Amino acid sequence: MEKYLKERECVAKTMKKLYERGLTTVSGGNISLRLTKDLFCITPSQLDKSELKADLIAIVGMDGTNYTPDLKLSIESEMHRHLLINRPDINAVVHSHPIYASTFSDAKGEQCSINVRLNAEIYLFMPEIAIVSYCPMGSKELVSKVSEKGKTSDVMLLRNHGAIALASTLLKAFDRIDLLERAAKMTIISKQMEKVQIEVEALTGSQCKELDRLF
Repeated sequence: MEKYLKERECVAKTMKKLYERGLTTVSGGNISLRLTKDLFCITPSQLDKSELKADLIAIVGMDGTNYTPDLKLSIESEMHRHLLINRPDINAVVHSHPIYASTFSDAKGEQCSINVRLNAEIYLFMPEIAIVSYCPMGSKELVSKVSEKGKTSDVMLLRNHGAIALASTLLKAFDRIDLLERAAKMTIISKQMEKVQIEVEALTGSQCKELDRLF
């Protein structure tokens, strides 16, 4: 299928950038982009994610039909499909396995322990990070939990798995994954600083409210 080559090329380039930034592996992660109210495109399975081209990005119907049957769909395509259906306000989904953020997905507790208040830009783009309890990748259970949590959350950590970011544009979704990894790194560094008695000051509640009002 030769349609939507511009959009598919954008997805391919974003996946390559995701890999080059060290935010996913050659075989891991997937990106989807809404094309129309009835169609979306998504990175395929079993191909080198660092060398994708436009014609290697699959086109899928919102009903699950694969309009590029020569391309094997990602096992996470159903997760992307349900997120796009449930959230008409978002057009892009980026799922990846960033090292630091994924490590925080292993931390015990119901709340995310990544501190998003260490940096104003990070806080603005994701004041909250939701945690999705562990389910096998590609499973119906994972689809159900992620799509439900995604109704109210734009950034999610999947237990012992990776991260997902939703946004109105592909660039914003990529940026959220990038900022999530930076927040995870900053959280670790801040803990190390405290161990050598260097006090770290995060944004206060009033400063966060001020940012909320400004933007």
